[in-house]
Amino acid sequence: MTTKPPVPPFTEDTARQKVRLAEDAWNSRDPDRVVQVYTEDSRWRNRAEFPAGRDEIHAFLQRKWARELDYRLIKELWAWHDNRIAVRFAYEWHDDSGQWFRGYGNENWEFNAHGLMQFRFASINDLPINPEQRLFHWPLGRRPDEHVGLSELGL
Repeated sequence: MTTKPPVPPFTEDTARQKVRLAEDAWNSRDPDRVVQVYTEDSRWRNRAEFPAGRDEIHAFLQRKWARELDYRLIKELWAWHDNRIAVRFAYEWHDDSGQWFRGYGNENWEFNAHGLMQFRFASINDLPINPEQRLFHWPLGRRPDEHVGLSELGL
């Protein structure tokens, strides 16, 4: 079986690493890359969708990023214990009409012994914003290390 370090039990440092690795993968907007960190039978709750398994998660991500254009995400560690991590996040995107949104949410993650995520429960709310309200301005892809996080942005 594939191992995706860091693996549980998590420390504060390894939990922060896991969160940043997840953020980086999601900012790639590459479903092929992202699904590799989930177990074959991973189960999700994302808004009103409940994808199960890598194939359904892959299809979900393809739909998501076809709709959520110029997607940029910041995740922040909230809490951790043993094989679980809680995260808060915000992301900015626009639809095909040019309307910008900021999505706010929380995720609860559970990992197997190999560091693959087996459960992901997400609660998300979207807020329409004007272009001048945007806070995430780095080029598409990985958030630069020098870009501030959620707490520093007041989010």
